[in-house]
Amino acid sequence: MEEKRDIVIITDGDHVAQQAVEIVAKKVNGRCISRSGGNPTPLSGEEIVEQIMRAKYDPVLVMFDDNGNCEEGDAERALEFVANHEDINLLGIVAVASNTPLVDGVKVDVCINGNGAITGFAVDKDGIEHKNMEAHISGDTVDVLNRVEAPIIVGVGDVGKMQGKDHPIHGAPITTKAVEYILQKSGYDVGES
Repeated sequence: MEEKRDIVIITDGDHVAQQAVEIVAKKVNGRCISRSGGNPTPLSGEEIVEQIMRAKYDPVLVMFDDNGNCEEGDAERALEFVANHEDINLLGIVAVASNTPLVDGVKVDVCINGNGAITGFAVDKDGIEHKNMEAHISGDTVDVLNRVEAPIIVGVGDVGKMQGKDHPIHGAPITTKAVEYILQKSGYDVGES
């Protein structure tokens, strides 16, 4: 029997998000399933599990994106399949805010705002904190997280964007911090980025 693979899920996958997640994977000495990037996610859950099992080492960062679809899309079905797969050890999820209307959203453990601060309040797509709302994320690929057993969910604004503060040019510091937070809680030694 193969050993379970440690993964972190990111609920974003457009071109900029993919660049950001690839950078983060290098910074945390992990691997990124670049083929899971796309808007919407181009692979099925089964295909993504195959890619994860082929990755050279853990942790493996995997992207899922429903391309603004407020209904349950293929990416959400793929995410649920991967998160619940017997060969996968889900360390945590980076839940990404978007401006999608008519979604329930998901309660998260903490958020990281556009200034890189950990907060107990909600953040929006731009990484702006909303002090009138507990840590909660609304986005096109997050409602499914209510059906997934994740040890930790960290909410952030739009990966690689957040008014330029998380841009790949700057090393995607907010997404890095979110992934590092999950890895630290999982017992990984991530050092200082």
